[in-house]
Amino acid sequence: MHVHTPTAADVSTTPNAVMTSLATPRRGTAEISAWTVRMEPGAAGPRHAMDREQIWLPLSGAITVTTDDGVREVGPGQAAVLPAGEVRRIATSGDAPAEIVVCMANGGRVTVADTGEIRTAPWTE
Repeated sequence: MHVHTPTAADVSTTPNAVMTSLATPRRGTAEISAWTVRMEPGAAGPRHAMDREQIWLPLSGAITVTTDDGVREVGPGQAAVLPAGEVRRIATSGDAPAEIVVCMANGGRVTVADTGEIRTAPWTE
């Protein structure tokens, strides 16, 4: 067993959120990555797709997940299961910050929907 306590080196900040790596290949996982996401009220990420299935588990606050299938609000006690390749946009709902745990298989890549740019997600490595 390995217990990882995040440090400042495990934190990645984007214009939309703060991600903190919890369990990733660099931290000893063989198959699954997990991290927290903190989004302030009014924050929204870009439209994008991941090449791995993801599970979003809000701990506090709520998020709105917009996909081609519609718009759904997801809060504590719920799970958003996002299939690989599904274009999505995630935003906070309401006037409170959202704190979420996200899990996915190791090695994922992000494709930005509007530009086609392919990126890594450093908080998953």
